[in-house]
This record gives sequence, structure tokens and C-alpha cells, in this order.
Amino acid sequence: MGLRTPLYDWHVAHGGRMVDFAGWDMPVQYTTIVEEHQAVRTGVGLFDIGHMGRLSFEGAGSLDLIQRVFTNNAATLKEGQVRYGLVCNDRGGIRDDVLVYKWPTNYGMVVNASNREKIVAWLHASMAGRDVRLVDQTLDTAMIAVQGPAAVSMCQDITTTDPATLSNYFAAKTTYRGEPAIISRTGYTGEDGVEIIVEKSQAARLWEELVSRGAKACGLGARDTLRLEAGMPLYGHELNEEIDPIQAGLAWAVKFDKGDFRGKAAIQDRMNTPRRERIGLELAGKRIAREGAAVKSRGQTIGVVTSGTYSPSLLKTIAMAYIDAHDCEIGTALTVDVRGKDESALIVKLPFYKRGR
Repeated sequence: MGLRTPLYDWHVAHGGRMVDFAGWDMPVQYTTIVEEHQAVRTGVGLFDIGHMGRLSFEGAGSLDLIQRVFTNNAATLKEGQVRYGLVCNDRGGIRDDVLVYKWPTNYGMVVNASNREKIVAWLHASMAGRDVRLVDQTLDTAMIAVQGPAAVSMCQDITTTDPATLSNYFAAKTTYRGEPAIISRTGYTGEDGVEIIVEKSQAARLWEELVSRGAKACGLGARDTLRLEAGMPLYGHELNEEIDPIQAGLAWAVKFDKGDFRGKAAIQDRMNTPRRERIGLELAGKRIAREGAAVKSRGQTIGVVTSGTYSPSLLKTIAMAYIDAHDCEIGTALTVDVRGKDESALIVKLPFYKRGR
């Protein structure tokens, strides 16, 4: 039996098809992936993301520790601001992609479920006598993502903070039904929305309230097709300890001028070495290119697919892949080996899908 979020019983009772994900029992879908996907693109979808790691940093050395392991610059964060970045190993490979939160007196970090224990250990190993108290709050709290064009209006009186008053990638410490909570304008679907952290005892009440307002419960299957359409990398697919942030297309999240951080020198060295880069592919047919499928140019393998799906929004087959850098130009025609048959494909600009403003 895997770890379970506070919403596990609700998922089972409402027909969620449960699977193991990073050691957690999580719903992959309730109805169909396409139906849940379209609910997020057109209305409001609801995701249990309680498996994500939630860490808190307290003490005078907190910022110094975060700066030591974080590729982005946490020192320039405004109060309540949330910033994306990477945690890298000393060879420049990505250990995780994370969000850092700046609070008035402390910091928070959300990490991937599959990497939580690894990152906690990495943070402890990087403390080097700094005055920091690191608290893993994952098992004591719940985290729910409300995503879609109507998500913000749906959540306006859920907490004592109106999410409409928050800019994208800002958060607030607030309350939900008299208990401490955090609400943020963040997400992983390419849509507008909010993410809410509450005490685990409040999880079912919050979830039920959102469902009663018309939010559709969605599983990990739709979460994957949504993030792939939005060109967002997923750890274990587009990101791992052998891939550096620059080749992953995440140079914007690396601030070399902020001072030293773990992996900095190695990332800079790797920039002078030819290596594959992340690209988007649009396939001519409807057969899906799965992870591991060979990408070819003029019959020669030049890369590999990391994620692929049929896009419910675009009605096209799409994929992300890593290919040799000299073959990465937008518009280049390639082929992908889909179960032994070469399918025509075209390099296209990421993201595949971008919501209207």
C-alpha cells in the first residue's frame, strides 16, 4: 500500500481509478481523460496534488540555504511571490524542479512527489552549519489545484483572500473556514487557476465545497495531457539528473549572476559541450509517439521522445523529445518510429497550446 492523501477515501468512493504514482495511491481518472481535460480548458477542473512535497524554512540562514541549491534568484522575491527554478546536482543535472515561496518571516518550497525525500536530504546536506529549521509539512496538509478559465471566480470567497487580488505567481497566507491556509495563483495546466494548501482535516470539506460549485474532479491522466499541451516539462520524462537546465529550455530559470549555487560551474561548462535539446513535435498521423520512441533525420536516429499524446484541444498528435542540437530548427521535417513504423513529424514551437488572454 502506498502513501495516501487526505482525499483518498473520496477518490475511491467516487469512482477514481487508483494507480501508484511516486509511492502514492492517486486517481488517474474518474470518467475519461478527454472529458476531464476539456473541463479544465473550458470551465473548472479539480486536482488532488497532496502528493507534492511541501517544505517550510525558518531561521536566519533560510535564504542563504535556498540560494545555495536554487538556480533562480530567491533574494529578489517580493513578499508573497512564488518563483520557479531548479535544484541541480554538482554535475549540473536536474535533481528536481521546484517552486519557492517568500513569506514575511520565512520561505516555503513545493517539490515533486517522487523527489521529496531526495530533496529534503539534499537540503540537509547543503546546510553547512546555517541557522535553518527545515520542516516537511507534506503529511500534515493537503494541496488542491483548481484550474480553468472560471477557477478564480469560483474561489473568490473560498478563503478570506480573494484570489482575484493576487497576480500570477503570487500567494497569500489566509484562512479557510477559520483554519490556516495558503492560496496561490499557480498551476501546471496552462490555464488560469489557483492552488490551495489546507490542514489535512479540512481537505474533504474544501474539495466537496468546490465540487458543489461545479468543479469537475480530474485525475493524473488529464493533468499530463494538459501540461504536455502547455509544453511544461515533467520530472522523470523531460527532466532528470543527466539533463541540465539549459538543454531543457529552462535557461530563464537560471541566474548565473546571483552568486554561487550547487551545479553552477558544471552547467556553465556543459554549455560548451554539444548535447541534445528539448523540442516540440507535431506528428502527421494520429498514432501516439510514446516515451522512448526514436526520432530520426534522413533515416538516422538523432533523438528520443520523452512524452507524447493526442491533444484533445488541438486535435493533433504531439510529443516532446530531445534531439541533437544541430537538427533543432523550427519547421524541420523528421520522422518518429512509432512501434516499428516511421511517422512524419515536424518541429514546432513550444508551447503547443497557449490560453487566450
